[in-house]
Amino acid sequence: MGKVVLVNSNRMKPAVPPLGLDYLADSLRGSGYEVDILDLCFAHDVESEVKDYFDAHSVLAVGITFRNTDDTYMASQDFFVPGLKSIVDIVRAETEAPIILGGAGFSIMPEVILEYCGLDWGLWGEGDYSLPLLLHKISAGEEWRDVPGLVYREGGVFRRNPPRYVDLYPAPPPARDAIDNPRYFREGGQGSIEAKRGCPKGCIYCADPVSKGRKLRLRSPKSVVDEIELLLSQGIDHLHFCDSEFNLPPEHAQDICQEMISRGLGDRVRWYAYASPGPFSDELAQLFLKAGCAGLDFGVDSGSDLMLRNLGRDFTPEDIARTAAICHRQGLVFMYDLLLGGPGETEATLRETVELMKRLSPSRVGATLGVRVFPYTRLAEWLTDQGPVENNPNLRGSVQGNQDFMAPVFYLSSSLGPDPVGRLCELVGGDQRFFLGSREADDQNYNYNDNAVLMEAIRAGYRGAYWDILRRLVEEGKRL
Repeated sequence: MGKVVLVNSNRMKPAVPPLGLDYLADSLRGSGYEVDILDLCFAHDVESEVKDYFDAHSVLAVGITFRNTDDTYMASQDFFVPGLKSIVDIVRAETEAPIILGGAGFSIMPEVILEYCGLDWGLWGEGDYSLPLLLHKISAGEEWRDVPGLVYREGGVFRRNPPRYVDLYPAPPPARDAIDNPRYFREGGQGSIEAKRGCPKGCIYCADPVSKGRKLRLRSPKSVVDEIELLLSQGIDHLHFCDSEFNLPPEHAQDICQEMISRGLGDRVRWYAYASPGPFSDELAQLFLKAGCAGLDFGVDSGSDLMLRNLGRDFTPEDIARTAAICHRQGLVFMYDLLLGGPGETEATLRETVELMKRLSPSRVGATLGVRVFPYTRLAEWLTDQGPVENNPNLRGSVQGNQDFMAPVFYLSSSLGPDPVGRLCELVGGDQRFFLGSREADDQNYNYNDNAVLMEAIRAGYRGAYWDILRRLVEEGKRL
């Protein structure tokens, strides 16, 4: 049926395995296509590697995945869309095959990225079903404009079809052999897996429901654990679940852990996950530990009840405290991630949050100041209703001529005063449990993008979630 090349455009280091491409390659092969992976993450010379590939291969189509639009930190504001365009331009110079964009970053803002890159086709949401269908219709000369999730240019404007979200539960485990997972483990320190897709939560800032859908779609525990065993056979024994929140629903997480325990994997694999502070229980924590859990990252956002409501969260400071107590009782390493400076944030709510974190004493606290505004979120809609972006006193970053929020724009409440960074640092007071998203303090910087300390630690043999590697470095008193 022809050959398809899938291009990984993500060059961020430490190297993060392109999980979506691994899954997508499996789907394309199952539909009869031959698949190559052109992985530019490790390329020393992108232009030469692209040219060498297309000199040797003729392809039906090129799929380019785009994982992150930026690093989402106000302190750095690294913007990756121009880098994507550079790769698109290089590929376009070497082949006349259609170029189709996709990936989580692309799905957040597909039309503006296609326009910026000068392309006509993309797939938002997951491509497991849609890309094989699109390729079939193109090669058969059939009508392709009705493909689910397709974004295409017609008559000078873009049109977007609703996606089709497939039922994941009956699907067998993917082969996990399309990308060089062992190399990613050596150079990135962890493998990756997902147990579900979608997020039904109502957080005002989050792009996950935009790119992955609002309905939770669960994989079967057997399939998930089969995949873990496939990765273990490749020497990958530290994993991160990429689910938005692994413990939702808790019964699904329990079933996965029980399956891991029944196969004796609790002593063979160490895994990490993002989690919600509720529902969470002593029983669930115990089960996680027996199944090999090495740490949980709870996205709590704030310790202020007012701010939790403003951000659209569905838990309370009491829930956060209850979960911390459970983790301490069970000896479970955990991190609380904060998203500070959102609508309604004041010095009083900031102080309330920092004081709660100090009192609850998580293993680590990640403190991000400034909320990235992504298009199609409730926060973006609310800000658009307020008028021009450049006139809003609460916005920082690329505010000029960026009403669609493609380039990084951050909400930072003007009520925090003229020096919010200084005020946060003053409240933290040098407490080493706090990580800050700033490259100016290497020992507290948990912006993983181009983090020299983290990369050196991985080269030295550290494995696991990046926040936990940094935690261990601090506790061991090491500066690599």
